Amino acid sequence: MGYHQIDPEDLSATADYPCDRRGVSDTAELHALHAATYEMTPGEDLSRTYHYHETREELFYVLDGTLHVETPDGEYVVSADEVFVAEPESPHRAHNPDDADESVTVLGVGAPPTDIARPYDPDA
Repeated sequence: MGYHQIDPEDLSATADYPCDRRGVSDTAELHALHAATYEMTPGEDLSRTYHYHETREELFYVLDGTLHVETPDGEYVVSADEVFVAEPESPHRAHNPDDADESVTVLGVGAPPTDIARPYDPDA
């Protein structure tokens, strides 16, 4: 049996990422699930690009602050203790707006973990 108790604050931040990302799944050696925490100050994005996944289901649980998620259908405003879900083939850009008053902390979970982000151009 395998168990892990992890404090994300003890993990190293992911290099070259647009916000403070701490990879939980790497540390726990998860093979079927992606999990990470994200801390975004005002003006920061959760991911590197506006994107979608072909098969990955993604879930963002807002731990603190307010997450904004841009989609082709409009913008979602997700408060603390709420969850935003993006199904496969659903473009999204999660961020903390430039004019936000506070940081936002999110637990991101997705499966399968190996489905890379495909860039989405909302103007195309």
